[in-house]
Amino acid sequence: MMQAAIAVDLGGTNLRIATITDSGEMLKRISLPTRCAEGPSRVIRDICDGIKEVKDHASSEWELAGIGIGVPGILYLEKGVLRESPNLPGWINYPVRDEIESILKMPVLLDNDANVAALGESWLGAGRGYDSMCMLTLGTGIGGGLILNGKIWHGFLGMAGELGHIVVAENGSRCACGGQGCLETEASASAIARKGRDAFAQGHSTKLKQLAATPEEISSDLVYRYAKQGDAVCQEILQSAGRYLGIGIASLINTLNLPLYVIGGGAAAAWDLLSPSIFDEAQKRSYIYREGSTKIVPSELGGDAGLYGAAKLVLQ
Repeated sequence: MMQAAIAVDLGGTNLRIATITDSGEMLKRISLPTRCAEGPSRVIRDICDGIKEVKDHASSEWELAGIGIGVPGILYLEKGVLRESPNLPGWINYPVRDEIESILKMPVLLDNDANVAALGESWLGAGRGYDSMCMLTLGTGIGGGLILNGKIWHGFLGMAGELGHIVVAENGSRCACGGQGCLETEASASAIARKGRDAFAQGHSTKLKQLAATPEEISSDLVYRYAKQGDAVCQEILQSAGRYLGIGIASLINTLNLPLYVIGGGAAAAWDLLSPSIFDEAQKRSYIYREGSTKIVPSELGGDAGLYGAAKLVLQ
């Protein structure tokens, strides 16, 4: 009998659930708001209700192998416990796996959302045909996932892949992790929005002022939009982000010598503006990259990488 899995992508804003077959066909997908303010129990109930809804779309020809969940934060993987998450306040040492298994009576596997996105991309996206790869996900922060010999590499504490905390600017901005000059303080969507607000507040001539009445209204999406329309200030912000990404990726290339580095998340929509600086820095800083075989590419699955990876947790 052919197999399918229930995939859950748990985000701080939205909760997405799908039924996905072992051939990668998505049978049904739904999206719900993540009601974080109402506490973990409310969100768990929403997850279970959503799973019941999509489960009904797997016909009798499919054997449901289990539930895979991508979770933002640090996990005790073997216990299925979320240690903490910046996107899910109040979820401290929360037994996600046990809570869902007790309600639905189905096996549940959890992993970090960036790891899961990397697994999805390696299965059906830009990483197809590669046994090993690295993925960076650009969003509020910068997450990362390492796929080595077809498996997620977790490290001995289960915390491998914190690529957003590679130091790329010695005297850069303070990071929420307690460090300084981390990659995510210079190249995440939040960093791009912050630099747009700074340019607005400093009176630079930019199209951002045509739409935003105050700096607080400026988002990374606005910076992307106006950069594509030729706004010089916005283009420089993205070029700077690309330079820092290139510095970080060059270090990864020199350390890991993997064949493929995939960039995903919302900022990947600005790939045409980010990539020239990324390539330039990698070329300058990595002799391995100059050899010519290493690839740096955008995600092919976009926002669905996490869903496909969550399914693959169960189906692999």
